[in-house]
Amino acid sequence: MVDGFWGNIFRKTKKDEDNVLSMLKVVPILDGLSKDELKEFERIVHRRHYEPNENIFWEGEPGVGMYIIQEGTVKIYKTLPDGNDKELAILKNGDFFGELALLDESPRSASAIALEKCHILGLFRPELFDILERKPRLGLQVTTKLAQMIGNRLRITNTELQSICAKFHTPEKLSKTTSHDMLLEESKTILKRV
Repeated sequence: MVDGFWGNIFRKTKKDEDNVLSMLKVVPILDGLSKDELKEFERIVHRRHYEPNENIFWEGEPGVGMYIIQEGTVKIYKTLPDGNDKELAILKNGDFFGELALLDESPRSASAIALEKCHILGLFRPELFDILERKPRLGLQVTTKLAQMIGNRLRITNTELQSICAKFHTPEKLSKTTSHDMLLEESKTILKRV
């Protein structure tokens, strides 16, 4: 008889695998993948555990991948110039964040912190690129969905930015705005970048 204490502590249980697979199914960039395709991602995700008030990543550090919350609550926030934090989002089980880092190594635009004990799955760029090399069709399917999702978010941001700019360009506000021309030029520059 094998003593439970000395059993293989590194072996994943069927329950753990099913939990990870069910979590991966709800991530939009993995939506529609077969069970075998999801297992490719189940093999490469990193399981992380965070304590309350432990940072997952900091604003300004290089992005290396995305995170999926298996259990717990995460706050996404930005540190303002005055040193105070501005909450951007509260995320819970099944939510994901940091996905742009799968394509781009740019510095993180915000910080993420665990608000309670969290179990998080990490999907990192090197492993995604490995799938692109080993299984190009699968990798292309996932990166295409990622690009579509980022494109949708960009369109939403563009619409919101246009709405904000329109508020500054009303006739009653134009007379109050001393730097109207500067604001107009800045809005055009921002919209061209978006």
